[in-house]
Order: sequence, then C-alpha cells, then structure tokens
Amino acid sequence: MKLYHFALSGHAHRARLFASLLGLPHEVIEVDLASGAHKKPEFLALNPFGQVPVLDDDGTVVADSNAILVYLAKKSGQSQWLPEDAAGSAAVQRWLSVAAGELAYGPAAARLITVFGAGFNPQEVISRAHTLLARIEAHLAGRDWLVGNAPTIADVALYSYIARAPEGNVDLSDYPAVKAFLRRIEALPGFVPFTETKAGLSAAA
Repeated sequence: MKLYHFALSGHAHRARLFASLLGLPHEVIEVDLASGAHKKPEFLALNPFGQVPVLDDDGTVVADSNAILVYLAKKSGQSQWLPEDAAGSAAVQRWLSVAAGELAYGPAAARLITVFGAGFNPQEVISRAHTLLARIEAHLAGRDWLVGNAPTIADVALYSYIARAPEGNVDLSDYPAVKAFLRRIEALPGFVPFTETKAGLSAAA
C-alpha cells in the first residue's frame, strides 16, 4: 500500500493518520509540490485533479482524503470507524461534508494564507473558522467524540486542520471541549502528529 503524501497538507495527514491508527502497513511517498511533481503525467495518471493524498492499494487507486478514509475503514473491517447502521453512517457523512466544506473554507483556508501565501481574506476565513469551532464546541458538550461513543473517521477528518488552526491565526483558547477532543485523538494508539510550522499564532509559541 502506497500513500502519496505532502507533509504540510492536512488532507494528506488525515489519510496517513488513519492508516497508522488502523495499523495498516503502508509506504509514504512524499510528493514535491513545490517542484510541480503533482502536475506531472505520472502523478496525473493516479489523480487527474493533481492533488494529494492518493492511495495505491496494490493497483486500487483512491484519490481524495475523505474517500481514502472510507476505503481504509471498509478495508480494515473495523466497523467502529464507519458505522454500518443508517443513522450512524449518515452522522459520519455529515462531518465528512463539514471537513470538505466549512473546515476547508475556515481553519484550513486561514492556514493557507500564513503557510503558503494564499490570497484569501484573512478576516473572512478566520471568522468562518470561529463560527465552525463554536458549533463543534457546542456539539462536543457532554460527549467525547463527534459520532457515538468511540472515534470514527469523522474525528480523523476534522483533526488535522483544527489542531493546526493557530498557524492560521485562529485562537483555540475559547474552545476547551475542542482542545480536549484534540488531546483524545492524540492519545489514540498509532497516532502520528501533523507537521508543525512556526506561522501565525504558533510563531510565538
């Protein structure tokens, strides 16, 4: 199993994190985005969208981080990560949609400004980030995980960009439940950290 990866990508980290949490042997192949390796024909043959991560499981190629989470959950046979019942499965899918939407356009976008020089409006994306974090904080009141009583791929999908939100000048101080949630994920067997950068609020840490 090969995972095409970029160390500063939260999307790539969520795929690597989950493979590690599952204990699945895999080879991490770093893709040099700075040199345009993701736009070369050999990589585009794997993912025509030219994005990491990409999973190559002995010829079965899966692109998109959330699709990789679903694939690995099914492949592992560990049903706690993706519930089989209709309500549980739908609840997980809801948070995967949040990861692809509000998370991407809030905390992830704020970090893209400081780490990669993206041209987003800082005030706008930081405001979106706090709106999302407030909703997650409220959702986590009285519970440890986003769905049910055990970690699922919903938790994995949200972890990376929330954990590094301070790099995008998004302060987590007002979200104790969110911070406790991050620590619970970090305590799971097989956890691998997301590469830190000294950007935004993290520069002073």
